[in-house]
Amino acid sequence: MSHSSTGRAGVRSRSLILTAMIFAVAMTFIDQTIVAIAAPTIQNDLGLSSSGIQWAINAYLLTLAALFAFGGRLADIAGHRKMVVLGVIIFAGASALCGATPGSGAAAEAWLVAFRALQGAGGAIMFPAAIAIVVVTFDLHARGRALALFFGLAGALTAVGPIVGGYLIQSDWPSAGSAWRSIFWINVPVALIALALIAVSKPPDESRPAPMDYRGLALIVGGVGLSVFGFQQSALLGWSKPAIWASIAVGVVLLIVFFAVEARTESPLINVRIFRNQAFTVENIIIGIASAAFIPVFFFAALYGQIALAEKADTASLLILWFFLGFVVCAQIGGRMLDRIGAKRPVVLGCVLAAVGFGLWASKVTDLDTSAQWYYIVMAGAGMGLMLGQANTDAINRASRYSYGEATGITQTVRNYGASLGLAILGTLLITRFKSAITASLTAQGLPGPAASAEASKIAQQAQAGNGNPAAIPQFISADFASATRDVLYGMCVIMAVAALVALFGLRRGVQEDTARAPEELSSQLPGEDPGADRDPAWR
Repeated sequence: MSHSSTGRAGVRSRSLILTAMIFAVAMTFIDQTIVAIAAPTIQNDLGLSSSGIQWAINAYLLTLAALFAFGGRLADIAGHRKMVVLGVIIFAGASALCGATPGSGAAAEAWLVAFRALQGAGGAIMFPAAIAIVVVTFDLHARGRALALFFGLAGALTAVGPIVGGYLIQSDWPSAGSAWRSIFWINVPVALIALALIAVSKPPDESRPAPMDYRGLALIVGGVGLSVFGFQQSALLGWSKPAIWASIAVGVVLLIVFFAVEARTESPLINVRIFRNQAFTVENIIIGIASAAFIPVFFFAALYGQIALAEKADTASLLILWFFLGFVVCAQIGGRMLDRIGAKRPVVLGCVLAAVGFGLWASKVTDLDTSAQWYYIVMAGAGMGLMLGQANTDAINRASRYSYGEATGITQTVRNYGASLGLAILGTLLITRFKSAITASLTAQGLPGPAASAEASKIAQQAQAGNGNPAAIPQFISADFASATRDVLYGMCVIMAVAALVALFGLRRGVQEDTARAPEELSSQLPGEDPGADRDPAWR
């Protein structure tokens, strides 16, 4: 089936399909960050424990990361459109139930965590299928612009999450103390719009029936789930706990076993032979590295605005708008560059620009003045926009048209894995440097060493949760948090510099040619085999 008609009706149809898919995935990106900003309000209203509210945040990210590979494979087996519709319904239903969390204490905690996890499962089913539909709808040399718009808006929605969350939790609707429920209910009308657009546009529903590899599913869910769980808990329990290292180690071992088993499975969950394609492997490495800075920057920027700049949640989150502006504009530029000259130049330039932007932003962050920072924030966002969507698109282009869902499942698993690792490492750096700076400040004010250290730990934990009245934050705490944030931003600078080096030496120049085979050519392939995985792509 071809969806590359260039007629006027075809253009309208493709645009409508793209719009439908953007609405479908919009919810998943907003919910990656929106709940974190509302966490203190939710915790206070429902009487949740500290671990309970952390699980309300992490359960979504954990199931999303663990089930992406399953969602991608399921989309290719059962049909892309069917899985988008199913994912939207599951996600919206779970969102509504999160907003309707009853009671308080342990019962409310269990309810909220369970349906946050179900949200993640819905997102994992929906997202790979949506990407696959966009990829199938647009031919290879128009795909860069289409996916640039897709990833540009999706990335922008990740940034908008804290802004929307900050606004909603401080509104008077629906009632004082429970306005946080609207951050979940807002997904319902978005889902209804997405379903209506899908019904009108009738996206392609390509599928390649095959048996599900449940052994591989168990291994990758266990591997990703345990290791990401270890990264998440490191911020709460500290890296010194043996359980943290045991969880990560067992998870990594399960992932190694998964790759070994999949290489010998006739119809695998993931055809690991696609990693023989150098471009696919290198792009996934770049995505994983860059994601260690991309998702964490939204959390840390929101905390910086509240603690260092002493702004309210909704105002503090506006800091992210500067990042969002650079990201969206340069995502479109990068998409056009990808279609015209290939992935290497926008990916390398984007990584370099982001590294420079983060470095310059870090040099000004202790000034506590956004007027001296905004153009560097825009620069960092521009760099991420220039490279991130293009790395994703170039990786997915390496797959057969009958494995686009599977390839997306891989790239998004890598993306979430990198983000979890980045949050763990950079979060540890932030808290460690913050505690050290506060301890030194309190000691200088005459507080004895042990007492200063204990008080610093208490303040650092409160800051990590985003609690407290910003207007009541002492000046020395604001300055110390800014100093800790500077080190985190320098860390992001280093992360993006490493990604730039990988892109520079690992990617080849040129535009990929379309090497996908027709359905009848697949008859000689083993079930689940990716016909393009063992070949180098054609170049011109």
